[in-house]
This record gives sequence, C-alpha cells and structure tokens, in this order.
Amino acid sequence: MCGANAGSSGIPGSRAGIEERFLRDWGLELPESIFRFWTFLGSLGPADRRTLGETGVAPAGIMDLFADPGAQPRDGLDVRVHGRYYRDPPEFLTFLHGGSDGLHYGLWFDDGRTCHGVAAYRTNDGGGIDTSASTPMEAVRAILERCWRDVEDDPGDDEAPQRLSRLSALRDAVTAFETGDRPEVGLAYSRTYDFVVPPVDHERVTTLDGAGALVAGRTAHQGADEYALANHIHGLFDDAGALAACVEEARRRCATGDPAEALVLGRDLHWASAGDPKREALANELLVSAYHALSRPSLAAIADAHHRHRSLPRVDVLRSTF
Repeated sequence: MCGANAGSSGIPGSRAGIEERFLRDWGLELPESIFRFWTFLGSLGPADRRTLGETGVAPAGIMDLFADPGAQPRDGLDVRVHGRYYRDPPEFLTFLHGGSDGLHYGLWFDDGRTCHGVAAYRTNDGGGIDTSASTPMEAVRAILERCWRDVEDDPGDDEAPQRLSRLSALRDAVTAFETGDRPEVGLAYSRTYDFVVPPVDHERVTTLDGAGALVAGRTAHQGADEYALANHIHGLFDDAGALAACVEEARRRCATGDPAEALVLGRDLHWASAGDPKREALANELLVSAYHALSRPSLAAIADAHHRHRSLPRVDVLRSTF
C-alpha cells in the first residue's frame, strides 16, 4: 500500500500523471486534500506507520493508483470498480479501509466532477453514510481520537501509557498537515467535532443511505426525516405494484427534464438492492438516466461499471506493474 512510500522518489509517476489518470478514467478532479493525505503518508516513519495500522485503518482503493499509477485492472474488469463495495453510491471513491464491519472512507463527488468532502460507512452493518469529515486528514484525526478515547476508557490495559504515547506522536504528524488548530483530544475532540448534528443542507435531498443527493426538483423525499423515509422506502420495496408505479413516474419526470425522483429513488434502490437483480437493474437504469439528465456523465459511467461488476467477490481488481 502507498502508506509505506507515498510521495517518495520511489513512486513511478507524478501528481500530474495521477491527476490525468483519474480525469481520463473516472472523469473526476482529485482535490488538493487527497494529495495532502498522500504527502502525509509518505512523511511517516516506521513507528508512525505501525501506529496508524494499530488504529485499524490503511490506505486502500484509489490510493493503490497513487502507489502504482500505471496499474491496470484484471482482464474483463473496469478500473472504476477498484475499491468499490457493493453498496457504495457512484459518488463514493474509496481511499481508506479499516476498522470493524467493513468500515471504509471515500471522497464524495456528488456533482460528478469535484469533491464535496469525505464519506464513510460500514458495509457490513445497517448504518448509514457519515459525511461529517471534510478532508481525508480530518477523517484520520477523528479515527485517532476515537482510539485515544478507547485506550483511556480501558483502565485494565497495562500498556495504555505506551499506546497513548504512540498515538500522541501520530497526532503530531497529523496536525503538522491539518487540524493543528484543534487542541482537544479523545472524548473532548469527538464531542466537539464528531458528535455535532450537521445543519440542514437545503441543496441535498434526503436519501436512504443518509448522505443525501445533490439535486433540485420535485421528489417525494423532500422534507422527510431519515427514519420516516426508511419506513416509507422499505414498505414500498415490499409492494411490487407500488414500486413499479414509482419507478414509472420517476422515468416520466426524468424524460421531461426533472430527474430528481429518478436520482433519489435510484440511490435508494442501489443502497437497498440486497442482492436482488431486479432492484440492481432498476437502480442502474434510474441512476444512469438521472446522471445524464444532470450532466454528470462520469457518475453515469461509474454507475454502469458498478452494475456490471456488483457480484465481484473482491474489491481489489488491479494488477501491479511492479
């Protein structure tokens, strides 16, 4: 993984080459924040690398392309599904994996071109997508402080002082790049920055995955809280006739220039496909049509690639060029 040598002279390729690769293959503009994360990884010495590993996370997904910019997918696979988990929305681009229940973090591209922030969720449990971190470094700092809190909460850990010392050194490495203006640690940090209810985002419509969809237009999702929406959507999925009617209405609106319902219903079907080929196909149809109507062809292409490869047993599809 790139954590061992990112940013060093041993990396074949340059920032310009990496940017060109993602623009060509994904149609996305990588944010400055991911290059800062890359530089941070390359700055870590062996001890801090081990401590980062002890927090349970490691670079993954698109960071493999930073480590090996020329890597290509195995025969017959689309590079855009590298690091893409079954429920990942097309807007999600994995850069970090670790923790329990398939926790992973991704850059979030909901306008189909530029990065809005960072998203995270556990692919193996029922929780939604958390979009509280703005940058990869903020995500790493939050992970570190949760680990600090866990160590402090375990009075029977004889190695607690050593663990805290290692985490403190890693914190110094993190704050040299970002969050240096945040003096809080452990629980105080989480209370200040993690446990805060975000303000209502009027540009995004509530979706079943919790991340919201960037779209304007008429949709049944508007004004719904997540709990009420979940009850409504799961009830809808249990009624084949009602679902068919909603899909048809979403198609009709999208064809007449209002893709909002196609986007949010497509995202909900994608999130809750649960291995059902019919839901998978409907999700793909609605998402692709909505993204094209919204002039987000990169997301349409990612959605289509993901649909073709959703049954892959592994998310790693690259062959190394080394």
